Amino acid sequence: MTTDRPDMTPGHLDGNALAGPLGEIFAVDVTAATGRCVSCGLVGPVGALRVYGPDPGMVARCPGCDEVVLRLVRGPGTAWLDLRGTVSLRMSLPD
Repeated sequence: MTTDRPDMTPGHLDGNALAGPLGEIFAVDVTAATGRCVSCGLVGPVGALRVYGPDPGMVARCPGCDEVVLRLVRGPGTAWLDLRGTVSLRMSLPD
């Protein structure tokens, strides 16, 4: 899929901005996990995603095709995590 959208580099953070929020949900550092984009198939670390937010939530886009890979919204005592733009996440676990 091609896009006519210009490069959205201004105004975004890298996926490492997700370390704290995802660290509240997962017991491992998810930014070091390797994910695959549903749209273009690009494989890379979550830390390489382009993240927009934090308000009203965080949206992480694929650096290859700019499609949404992950959405994270926090509320009082609650988090909503949408990974529908991710085929899979592979992460290292402690022994």
